[in-house]
This record gives sequence, C-alpha cells and structure tokens, in this order.
Amino acid sequence: MCEINQETLISILIKKFNKNIINANYETQQLKGGTVGDVRLVTGIAETSDGEKLPYKIVVKTQHKWERQGDPNSWRREYDLYTSDLGNLFSDSLRWAECYHTEMNKEETQTKLWLEYIDGVVGKNLTIKMLEKASEELGRFQGKLCKNPPLLNNSSCFTQISWAGDYYKIHRKQTKEYKYIRAKNCEIPDYLKQMLVDIDEETESIYANIENMPVIFCHRDFWHENIIYSNGKIILIDWDCAGWGFMFEDIIQLICDETDVEYLFEYYNKFIPAYIKGISEYIDISKINDIYLYAWKMLLQFGHNLVRWYMQAESSGEKNQKIETLQKLYELKDIKF
Repeated sequence: MCEINQETLISILIKKFNKNIINANYETQQLKGGTVGDVRLVTGIAETSDGEKLPYKIVVKTQHKWERQGDPNSWRREYDLYTSDLGNLFSDSLRWAECYHTEMNKEETQTKLWLEYIDGVVGKNLTIKMLEKASEELGRFQGKLCKNPPLLNNSSCFTQISWAGDYYKIHRKQTKEYKYIRAKNCEIPDYLKQMLVDIDEETESIYANIENMPVIFCHRDFWHENIIYSNGKIILIDWDCAGWGFMFEDIIQLICDETDVEYLFEYYNKFIPAYIKGISEYIDISKINDIYLYAWKMLLQFGHNLVRWYMQAESSGEKNQKIETLQKLYELKDIKF
C-alpha cells in the first residue's frame, strides 16, 4: 500500500463532498502502471464533524519525467491541461474526469493528479451504440473548439499539428515491418503487401491532402480503453498525447486500434458518419471532396501496426487474425456511403 498524505486526502474529500471531513482511512489498489506512470484507486471511509460516514473512491495518477520521441512534454501534459482552462470547454455530454487536486514536485520531475473515480462501461464492454455516441460527441466537442480557439492557442503544452504525420514519415523506413513487407520471405499475401507499399509511396500526397482538413484539438489516444460510458455520458481519460491535429485523427484510431476484425466494417460505417454529424454542427465540411477516401488512406497508416503484430504473433491463429484485418482494410476502399 502506497503512502497517502492524510492532510491532502482530507482537503480533497472536503472538496469532493462539500462537507467538513475530520478524518478518513484509506486503502490503495494499483489499477495500471509502468516505468513512467502509476495509477492507483484509493478507497476508504470519510468521517464528517457530525459523525456521518461517507464511503469514497478517488484515483491518484503519478507521472515521472520521461521523454517520448518528438514529444518531450508528454509526461507532464495532463498536469498542464488540468491547470489550464480547458475544463471549461467540456459539456454535460462529453468531459474528462474531474481533478480535485494537482501536485508538481520542486524539481519538476514528477506530477500527481487526484482524479474523480468514474463507475461506468469501458474497454471491450462498450457497445457499438456507446462508441457511436462517443464519436458524435467528440465531433461536436472538436467543432465547438474550432469556434472558440483563443483560450487554447497560447498554451505550449500541446502536441504539434504535424506530430503524428511527422513521426510516420520520418520513422516508417526504419521499422522492421517496413522492411519485412518488401522482403522475399514475407508470408503476407502479395496484394496486401502491395496495398501497404502503395500507401507508403503516397505518404507525402496523403498528408498534403490531410493538411487541407480543419485543424482541431485532438485527444490522440482515442480508443476504447480511454472511453468511459456512464449514465448516458462520455468521459475521456488519459490526455497525455493531446494537442492540435487534423480532423479524423481520433476517429480513425477508434476504428482501428485493437478492433476485433468482425467489427471493422461496422465501426467504419457507424463512427465516421456519427463524427461528421457532430463536427458539422460547427464546421462546414461540405467542400471536402472524397472524405471517405481520405479516411481510408488514414486507416492504412495503421497497417504497419498490423504487420508488426503479425511478425510478433506466436501462433498461426494470431497471424491469420492480422491477415484478416488487413483484408478488411483492403475491402473498405470499395464501400460506398
């Protein structure tokens, strides 16, 4: 059990309950963690001055200084965002977890966030209907921010507009999967390999077209493990990749990232129209030609991930699953809406 500062805990519980808390016990449970982050659930009973006993749950997220390639401030980004005015721009339908308290150590090498615990549906338990709602609400949120950007323009803590594209363009040729699909011993069907090779050759033109799309505020880690559906509302967590980007970046990730192959067509068919519906309330995108073609080409940027997972797979079943997903990506280009 990690040590919790009792004085800090009580002050947070006073804010959470808006009552005079005089004492609180606690237990901690690790939710997830790693070399740079530690997330713990803190539970216990808070006691008020009039003897009331209040059970509570709070999430404590600790981040240590580290550097993601091309993005040196990612380790402290959530701290910077939670101490900014971004929270004022969320709606009742889509928001982040409330932050009760933020801490930065004197050396500025560690941050700690005391966050709201949200009881809801998350991960693989999210239904397509819930994810469709998340797609629409994300579009609505991003469109609204395009209408009100001055609040965020002065912040230096965001990832840059071209961050995702620059990383792909600079590093794709250095990857094992890039070399593998061009190797004679590659066992992936030729037409699927050619699809990925062709996309590689089109990288510059693809991003030239993408860069004509509206610039929006992106979550950039928008997948089912960071989406919580609670009482009909959408709550997004893990904002350490957030920054300026282009329309569709987030929704493409939701469609592709660890999606079961049998859902890929339906995700593509449901989430993109839902996202367009939401963002169109604020942005006129009627003049963007071939919008689904751009979306498909952006999807194929994830193709190299599938090749890498194929190379790492330890069983023929796992390998076949990656091939099936690549096949679905291949077939998506012919879908008409």
